[in-house]
Amino acid sequence: MRASANGAELFYSIRGEGPPCLMPCSLGTRSNEVLTSELSRHFTLIYADIRGSGESSGEPRDLDFDVMADDFDAVCRAAGFDRVAVLGYSIQGILAIEYGRRRAERVTCVIAVGTPPRGDMQWLAAESTRFFEADASEERKNVLRDNFAKLAPGHSLADAVAAQTPMRFFDARFDAAPLVAAAEGRPGILEHLLGPLTNGWSVTEHADERRVPIFVAHGRYDYVVPHRLWEDALPALPRATFRLFERSGHQPFFEEPEEFVQALRAWRSLPPSHSIRARP
Repeated sequence: MRASANGAELFYSIRGEGPPCLMPCSLGTRSNEVLTSELSRHFTLIYADIRGSGESSGEPRDLDFDVMADDFDAVCRAAGFDRVAVLGYSIQGILAIEYGRRRAERVTCVIAVGTPPRGDMQWLAAESTRFFEADASEERKNVLRDNFAKLAPGHSLADAVAAQTPMRFFDARFDAAPLVAAAEGRPGILEHLLGPLTNGWSVTEHADERRVPIFVAHGRYDYVVPHRLWEDALPALPRATFRLFERSGHQPFFEEPEEFVQALRAWRSLPPSHSIRARP
């Protein structure tokens, strides 16, 4: 299905049943449909390719947060929903948080999964490396080294991401190839998302305007976006709740789907808290 906005045709798909939840996608809807198949048993998931990605038209360079909000409005209207939750995974969590800030009347809550609290990719890469070196087991480090040693010259981005399994999954030897194969990359979109769009962004900026409740979910074994990066940001966000999943990496809704759904249900009936659980 498609929605028109700001000169672009935005592709979206709908799966599941339950409360409506918009999920922005930058690598095609199919990859997120695979990752969130269990969630679709509890939510009506509206997977939306952001402009310039997947099957949506438009130029990535035209995307800023205001254009994004108009685009998401158009998708929600076309799908027939006045109010939605928004689930943003990884860097898309920044989009979800900013949509909630701009459209508090349309967004019931924001769910940010494996999302960095800042958009500075150099800072994130340094913190990721530091946490992995200090925290990961020797076995996990050896698996990562072996995976990268096996990469062929001129390997694809998909192959590199699959090799990063020890940094992205609780199970360091998990076969991520089928998940990566579902992704549909297009030139320019990741560069824009990880560069001009989010560079300099911080979740604590405009904190007083973040009126929509935010559920921040992280995996204990996420070495791409370490959970500890949120420790300094959370006190500035009184409507944010943090949940650490002990047997997950970068995608707890995939690795611990039952626990993830239970945590969401408990959150929506309990007052927010910004306490981080202690490391075991």
